[in-house]
Amino acid sequence: MSTRKEMKKKARASLKKHYLIFVIICVMATFMGSQKNGIFWSMEPNQSSDADVVQTGTTSVSRGFNSVWNSILEGNLAESKEESKENLNEIKKNDTNRYLGHSRGVLAQVVNSFTSGTILVTIASAVSSIVKSPDVATVILVFLSMLFVGSIWAFILNVYSAVSARFFLEGRIYDTIPIRRFVFFLSIRKWFRAAWTLLYENILLTLWSFTIVGAVIKTYSYFLVPYIVAENPDMPAKTAVTLSRKMMNGHKWECFKLDLSFIGWRLLDVLPLGIVGHFYVNPYYEATMAEYYYQLRRLAKDRNIPGAELLNDRYLYEKPSEEVMEKAYGDVLALTNKPDADNGKRMGLRDILSNVFGIVLNYGEKNQIYEETVARNAKTDALKNILRGREYPFRLYPMARPEKEKDEAGLRYLRSYSVSSLIMMFFLLSFVGWLWEVSLHLITDGEFVNRGVLHGPWLPIYGTGGILILIVLNKFRSDPLKEFIATVVLCGCVEYFTSWYLEITHNGMKWWDYSGYFLNLNGRICAEGLCVFGLGGLAIVYLIAPLADDLLRKAKPRHLAAACAALLLIFSADQVYSSKNPNVGKGITDYQARAVSYEKNLVILAEAGKR
Repeated sequence: MSTRKEMKKKARASLKKHYLIFVIICVMATFMGSQKNGIFWSMEPNQSSDADVVQTGTTSVSRGFNSVWNSILEGNLAESKEESKENLNEIKKNDTNRYLGHSRGVLAQVVNSFTSGTILVTIASAVSSIVKSPDVATVILVFLSMLFVGSIWAFILNVYSAVSARFFLEGRIYDTIPIRRFVFFLSIRKWFRAAWTLLYENILLTLWSFTIVGAVIKTYSYFLVPYIVAENPDMPAKTAVTLSRKMMNGHKWECFKLDLSFIGWRLLDVLPLGIVGHFYVNPYYEATMAEYYYQLRRLAKDRNIPGAELLNDRYLYEKPSEEVMEKAYGDVLALTNKPDADNGKRMGLRDILSNVFGIVLNYGEKNQIYEETVARNAKTDALKNILRGREYPFRLYPMARPEKEKDEAGLRYLRSYSVSSLIMMFFLLSFVGWLWEVSLHLITDGEFVNRGVLHGPWLPIYGTGGILILIVLNKFRSDPLKEFIATVVLCGCVEYFTSWYLEITHNGMKWWDYSGYFLNLNGRICAEGLCVFGLGGLAIVYLIAPLADDLLRKAKPRHLAAACAALLLIFSADQVYSSKNPNVGKGITDYQARAVSYEKNLVILAEAGKR
């Protein structure tokens, strides 16, 4: 077995390779209360009692919530209603930050309903109206709250310790760890099994904690359970706990000394905000404990400890041979070795448009061959880290049920679009955007409002944004995360510039205003809207545009060209007419009046609260 110094050296090498992802994992674990710091170092430095209290004007959010909760528990439902209303009015009255507004928008409504305690009152009132008894309603609310919190802890927070262990174990020998490992247990359909095993362990630890030394000894006895679950979540809960106990037999004092060896680093963690702990000590400790588990696992295998045979994830600790990889990933290797067609390489202006922006003048055999080549290359690129032995080969996981990766036709979002197809999709997206905003107005205000500066059933900002996503962000399509981030940035720029341009060209008129929305910028863009645009952009790139393009490719080119010409003619006429007679009216350009009315209502509510 390796010495403590050797294990720490290997842990530092692992941390160096995966520093960023390891830090993120540990910060999330600390946030969720899943961080393993060793039994004697699990307490964070003392914080001020007010550190977790968010102040909103003169009202403390946490105090307001707690006050409502206490009133409900005391059976004063009427009083709790009044308190929640006062909290909500106070929050809105103190919403003076134009950038960090929290009085409007879906996100703000959700946050405010919790911070003011309104959500508690709503639930309590609903339950009370059903059972016809405030006391019974209180009991039910408490039970539901405990059930909700317990479920979150058991199925998310508790399982995260095993998720974290999986990252650190893979990081020992592999150079890259895909972000999808966060849903590892979901991908093998063992999330609930893992949750039950970890819950069983915690129940035993809770029972042992009532004894004098049980809390210490059994903590070390069951120390390896998260790592065992990370390797084989299908193992019965009792077997996993028993195996951990047997593997730790004779090693508990050793593990204690390994914990104690971090005392110097833990003392440095008293610095403000726990900077040393978050950015070095915690990931260093976790990487060391992953190495320690590997050492004990190897000993258990050598000694034939009962249950050790179930630790069968071989390639979590050694890289597969070329023969094994060829057998598991032969289809991918075949694509890698397949020579590119001559038409796969593009030269000239037209080919540059296709390569960079994904635009073609027409669909032909050359374009089809090129798209197949791009799809094949994208498939091999997605698995190149596995083929090179830099990433864990998921197909070789004992319980993996990997569906065969999509064939070349399955990656058809990596395609080029014709000019005619892009024009038709511009009008499709413009109409969908118009329909979306009209529907929202119809639901919230109960009346039809023709949204937009134009008179026709289209909002060009949606069509423009969608087409820009397809052509400007063409190179990001193979990476959904990069595509999402780039879409948010692009749509934010388009929306901000459009708002600014319309305002200066129409005498200060505003067609939208996000003032009061969370994280808004001058009322022109906001975080909530950009998030929706980002998700919508992903839907356009990976679903809507490919499906629409498949349908458009079935149409005869001359018919498609005639439809494009007709729509462009009508749209141009609308543009000319609307430049002199813009679409204005209720719900479109009267935001200034609405804002004044909103502020007056807040003042009235505040005065009523004082009385």
